[in-house]
Order: sequence, then structure tokens, then C-alpha cells
Amino acid sequence: MDTQAETEIAATPVVRSRTVERLVAGQFVMDGAGVRINRVLTGPLQRRLDPFLMLDAFGSDKAGDYIAGFPSHPHRGFETVTYMLHGSMRHKDSFGNEGVVTDGGVQWMTAGRGVIHSEMPAQTEGLMEGFQLWLNLPARDKMRAPWYADIPSGDIPRFTLENGVTVQVIAGASHGVAGAVQRDGTEPVYLDIGLPAGARFEQPLRAGHNAFIYVFRGEAVVEGKGIAATRMAILANQPDADGVRISASTPTRLLLIAGRPLGEPIAQHGPFVMNTQEELIRAVEDFRAGRFAG
Repeated sequence: MDTQAETEIAATPVVRSRTVERLVAGQFVMDGAGVRINRVLTGPLQRRLDPFLMLDAFGSDKAGDYIAGFPSHPHRGFETVTYMLHGSMRHKDSFGNEGVVTDGGVQWMTAGRGVIHSEMPAQTEGLMEGFQLWLNLPARDKMRAPWYADIPSGDIPRFTLENGVTVQVIAGASHGVAGAVQRDGTEPVYLDIGLPAGARFEQPLRAGHNAFIYVFRGEAVVEGKGIAATRMAILANQPDADGVRISASTPTRLLLIAGRPLGEPIAQHGPFVMNTQEELIRAVEDFRAGRFAG
């Protein structure tokens, strides 16, 4: 669907809201060189939340918790979206891309046929907080050329409604505002929404698209169901629902993420996500043979 049509859909009122199918607490794990993260979207949910493969939430004001970062590691077959709320993270990859994402900025990387990159803190003290989302690629795009973009906070479209709700549109569209990134294959919507106490927000969602909410400040409510901070709510795919209504009794901030499911096999081995075991074997062989260099 073209960007204009998607934007128009995202500006229409919601007639019937989706409900909360279930709440997910996530699990704390160590990743990279020992960074403690809350892995909210895990492997068992990949099929239910297709095309999304993983969502990590990380945050600490203790440098010892994050300073080791994520040294060089490979990826193939999907995209990574790193959204920094606070702090600075430096990206370097095997195709010569380098950049620093700072407060409110996004790094969007398409691994495609293979890339080796590192994500290292570009600060030695202070608060480091953000998210990393893994977005699957359609089978036809898994071996495409890698791509990378730094999107500073000032380049992310945003708007404020009359009731004080603020929305940053990282991907997709909301209320007639097109986001910083568009993807035809998975049609992702990625919104950072801030709700004042007593406010309500509506977002149209395409039928059949999988969607979830992650609350990281306050508490949200969807059709009478409360969603506390650090919880993910999977939104039900009712065929007659055309979006979601979110309200908050206290100041609340959350991510709303949705996308078109690919409906394709998922074969994963660590940082490689393909469609078959044979493709995974080939990915490991290519990495070991040094074929992920630019």
C-alpha cells in the first residue's frame, strides 16, 4: 500500500477498539557483553506477533550495567530498530556505516544478506534507556543488500492532540502524519505515545495486522484492561475491530507497534533469521567464510 493511502487510513476515527488478548511480563536476560535487558517479545511469541521477532527494553543509570555494550556480531535476514530514549549509542558495521544515536533518535538497520556490526555506548556515565525491535523480512528480501540509517530525534515526525497526547511516528502513520520509515512488505506502525492523566488516544489498525503495546511509564487502559509499566499487551485480532483506544488515569508513555504478518516459515539460529534450516546452515557458513564484509 502506498504511503498516502496508509496515512489516510491512520487518520480515520476508530469505531470499535481491539481488546487485550493477554499481558506479557517479559524476562530479564544478559545480552551482548553482559548488558541486562528485559526481553519482552521472545521466541515463543514470534508466530503470534509475526512479523516481529523480538523486543528488548534496556535501561540503567549505572554505567557498569551497560558500558560493555554489544561488540561486533552478525545478522542476516531481518531488520533491527534501535530507539534511544536516553543516552548515546555508536553503530559501526562491516559496510562502513558509522553513526551515533542520541536521546530520542533511531537507528534502523536492514541486515539483508548479512552484516557484522557493533553497538557500543558513546557515554561513560548517566542514564541509558531504550528499545531494540527485530522486524522480519519477507523471504524475497532476506538476501537484499544491507541498509542503514541514523534518524535524529528532530527528524522523527511528531504531533500533539488537543487533549495533550503527544505522538512520535517512527514508522507507519498516525492521524494523517507519515512516519520516518515506511516498509511495503511488513507495513510496520511504530509509535511512541505520551498520555496525560485522563487522556485518551485512538489509532486505526488494519484488519489482520498483529499489534501490541509496551508501557514504560505509568499505566494504560484498553477496553477496561489495565496495562502496568514494563508490561506488554498483545491486542486481539477481532475481525470487526478497526483500531485501538488507549486511555490513562496517570501520566503514561508507551509504544504501540503493529504490522502485516508475513505468514512464512521462521527458522532462527541466534542472529540469523531465515525460512529454512538449509538457509540457516548457509548463513553460518557464509559468516565463517567472511562473506558478511562490505
